[in-house]
Formats: sequence, structure tokens, C-alpha cells
Amino acid sequence: MIKVRFFGTEPIFGFHITGHSDMNPEGPEILCAGVSSAAYMTANTVTGVLGLKPELQASDGDMYLKVKTETEAEKCRVLFNGLQLHLSSLSEQYPKYLKVTYSEV
Repeated sequence: MIKVRFFGTEPIFGFHITGHSDMNPEGPEILCAGVSSAAYMTANTVTGVLGLKPELQASDGDMYLKVKTETEAEKCRVLFNGLQLHLSSLSEQYPKYLKVTYSEV
């Protein structure tokens, strides 16, 4: 199962995504690819477009991104809210394979 944890709600300070869906063990992992693509697009936009330097770690099946200040979180508001909406929608479609939760900053 893919687990997504967002840090905060208004504003969101970042996210931690872990795991694999294991939805299709004999073929392409479309859900994993969709989640990974959205996560990397978000991370690349935060660093490459907005020019921020968040806490960022990425490896197979694991991505952690967290901005350091409320000012940075505000700069990322639309981006993080879009990722949250996208992943929440996917979790509604694939509840056995993707779970979204929230924690305090």
C-alpha cells in the first residue's frame, strides 16, 4: 500500500510518501507511476521553479519533502493543495492501495 502523510492542512508544509501499491504484481504499476510522477513534479517545482531548499529525500518507494517556514508553505500553497487533491482523489478510486493522512507540522 502507498501511504501519503501531509504535514499540516492550512497551510500544508510538505508530505511523506512511502510504499508501493502492489496493485498489479505481474505488470505495470500504474498507480505507483501516477503517484510518483505527481510527487516528483511537486518536488521539482518547489526546488527548480520556486527556488526553495526544503528538507528533501527520495529513494525507491519513499519521498519526504518539507518546507522550513510558514512563508515557504504559503509560496507552495497552490502546489501542495493540488497534490493533496490529486492524491485524495486517487485514494477514493483505489482505497485498498492508497491511503492519505494528515499530521501536525
